[in-house]
Amino acid sequence: MVRAPSATRSPPFHSAIMENPPLVGIIGGSGLYKLDNLHIERTVNPITPWGPPSSPISIASLDTPKGPIKLAFLARHGPHHNIPPSAVPARANIAALKHLGVKAIVGFSAVGSLREEIRPGDIIIPDQIIDRTKGIRPSTYFDTTMVGHAMFGEPFDVELREFIVPLVKEAINTFPDHINPSDEPRLHDKKTLVVMEGPQFSTRAESNMYRQWGGDIINMSAVPESKLAREAELAYALVCTSTDYDAWRTDAAPVTVEEVLKTLKTNASLSKHITASILAAVHEAVESKQVATQAEGAMKFSLMTPHSEVSAEELWRLKYILPAYFEDATDPALKRRAVSKARSIRDSDEVQGTHGIPEEVERGRSRA
Repeated sequence: MVRAPSATRSPPFHSAIMENPPLVGIIGGSGLYKLDNLHIERTVNPITPWGPPSSPISIASLDTPKGPIKLAFLARHGPHHNIPPSAVPARANIAALKHLGVKAIVGFSAVGSLREEIRPGDIIIPDQIIDRTKGIRPSTYFDTTMVGHAMFGEPFDVELREFIVPLVKEAINTFPDHINPSDEPRLHDKKTLVVMEGPQFSTRAESNMYRQWGGDIINMSAVPESKLAREAELAYALVCTSTDYDAWRTDAAPVTVEEVLKTLKTNASLSKHITASILAAVHEAVESKQVATQAEGAMKFSLMTPHSEVSAEELWRLKYILPAYFEDATDPALKRRAVSKARSIRDSDEVQGTHGIPEEVERGRSRA
């Protein structure tokens, strides 16, 4: 039985991380806006230094042989698909999950296929990215004074990606509702994902160019999400569902939204099944430090600027995602309020006299 969730507005940022936090976060892409097969215990609406996330975050429980575990779910494009790719608040999404206590993220995304062998309905777990976004989207937490250089040669966490591949394969094999049971979706590993700006689809010339570059699939969302996860020291892997062949095919009309939506509906059911099937194992692997060990500490030697050169506001903001490196940062708003309060007390004393007695009374006493 699904328990009715309670909605909670989180206090201002840098509040304490919740007790018994979810270790694994799920970011749902197009077609995956909620998890019907998990028990939603509550929803939280975090306030981050980069604004609110795309959607309220559902804190869900999943029953496992070792007892229930907590998971966090966020809808990338909003619960009603009302946020276009270029406007997704990726910094807030990643920061909110990190601050809740998440250590590993499994994202889901609809993609177009750049290869004949990757058919609509197939599942892909990419290992590389070609970034074709256009600088419209804020793609780093280090865009003010603090300079941070994250390593990104492996854009997806190797430990997490390799761990989930056999789990996803098993989930595909146990999915009961394949449209054509004699021709189940195939799993493709170690593929290159092209991330384009959108929201328009590719031209045929662009699509063929991406193929020549070595691209295998294409979407509009893995950047900056993957880059920000690396900066926040979170393990991040992506499970992609192919909805269509991109525009490169000369023997077929370019992709249409109608075609994409039709496949999305089918893929969403499989994605939910994959989610429910793999997350218990992922949680256990994170908890036992079998995965996500490379992500933690990844930014330790990447922060270049002395703290003395960075504003108190920026240090406090970065503490939200990397508390270990900014533990001495304090809320500048508290200092401002303290100064303001002290000034108010001083001004009040000046009006009332040194001992709190109105000045005209004090002068009268002196003449008596």
